[in-house]
Amino acid sequence: MAASNEFEPSVSPTSRLPVIAPGHTYASINEKISAIVLLRGTTLGWLVGFGISFMIFMMMLGSISYLLYKGVGVWGINNRVGWGFDIINFVWWIGIGHAGTLISAILLLLHQKWRTSINRFAEAMTLFAVACAALFPVLHLGRPWYAYFLFPYPNTMGMYFPQFRSPLEWDVFAVSTYASVSLVFWYVGLIPDLATMRDRARNWFTKTVYGFFSLGWRGSARHWHRYESIYLLLAGLSTPLVLSVHTIVSFDFAVSIIPGWHATFFPPYFVAGAIYAGFAMVLTLAIPVRWVYGLEDFITDKHLENMGLITLVTGNMVGYAYIMELFYGWYSANEYEQFMVHNRVLGPYWTLYVALIVCNIIVPQFLWSRRIRRNAWWLFGISMFVSVGMWLERYVIIVVSLHRTFLPSGWGTYAGTFWDWTLYIGTMGFFLTLLFLFIRLLPMISMSEMQMLLPGASGALQKGEAKL
Repeated sequence: MAASNEFEPSVSPTSRLPVIAPGHTYASINEKISAIVLLRGTTLGWLVGFGISFMIFMMMLGSISYLLYKGVGVWGINNRVGWGFDIINFVWWIGIGHAGTLISAILLLLHQKWRTSINRFAEAMTLFAVACAALFPVLHLGRPWYAYFLFPYPNTMGMYFPQFRSPLEWDVFAVSTYASVSLVFWYVGLIPDLATMRDRARNWFTKTVYGFFSLGWRGSARHWHRYESIYLLLAGLSTPLVLSVHTIVSFDFAVSIIPGWHATFFPPYFVAGAIYAGFAMVLTLAIPVRWVYGLEDFITDKHLENMGLITLVTGNMVGYAYIMELFYGWYSANEYEQFMVHNRVLGPYWTLYVALIVCNIIVPQFLWSRRIRRNAWWLFGISMFVSVGMWLERYVIIVVSLHRTFLPSGWGTYAGTFWDWTLYIGTMGFFLTLLFLFIRLLPMISMSEMQMLLPGASGALQKGEAKL
């Protein structure tokens, strides 16, 4: 509940919509956000949601156990399509993980105050999505217990380094670096809030746990100075990683000679697609959370509209990339590229191509309407279409380019098996299980950064005065 109207609301210069509802004070922000964890307790709705997610997560563990027992032959991959659901899902999850760091790092450096209400759970979403993504290449190895071969290590053959000329090896370093920096960035941002939770906790155990992880934070001027310096440093370090990770993932395809993959525009195309999918997932999660926990004060229509605008812009960039794919196929005068385009649009998987165009290009055009951008449930529906469409996009890029290559004698088809689907759906359960635990145990909105939105608040993070 908002406290007395001690301060005027913080209003974005580009719109009359506020980034925080009027009437909030330093105390009311702490009280409302911390109460979700400390006072609200475990509700029936949370238990039901967590229970369903956990059961789906168990399905993932069952699928992995059977896979380890029988081998990757239980998947639908074959001689023609050697990478199926595993790389489709890997690219899809990595893309979803982009929005969190983008919101936290790039929007912070650009002094976009509206990021403050959504950056915390977007960062958590990044970590959970990367954890899901990392499962697929490791399991695809067939013998995942040898995954350490991918890392440089001393061995008896005297070869200390893996094959660095392989794009898959580049993935290992790109994704592990991204995950490490994102984890540190998320944890550093949590420290002031963990101290607040420690101070507001009512029992010894909770106070001790939050106190341990808050690293002795007391909120002194020295603490704030060092916090703001390291937070901006990590934002500066994370920003190029957002662009580099999916660029390197795109190299898995672009450095090959497969028609439909061998394209120089894949890096920006993949990065735009990742931001598109990531913001769609942020909307998918933020809108129900906002409604269930009554957070309309903090996640206002301003946030929804801005996320809708970014979704529209990145969606149109992805649409431009689709057009360029068709143009390159025609302009190359290469019969294999031209056949690939024909096969993608009119081949056996044409229904999937049409579905991805509808989901990724046509449906998001509704976001040109301001009324729809400010309507939470319209946004939720559109974001669901985008999430499905981006998965279909990866399916079409990978499967359609592989199932018919240079020799017609080797043509075949591909379809995911029961174990492909259980593993894929199971990772969603893994993701949601972690998300439910995060909502229950940690403040999902940054209290310290929300307080900086109040008039009179000081802070280099908001003023851009700190030096990198």
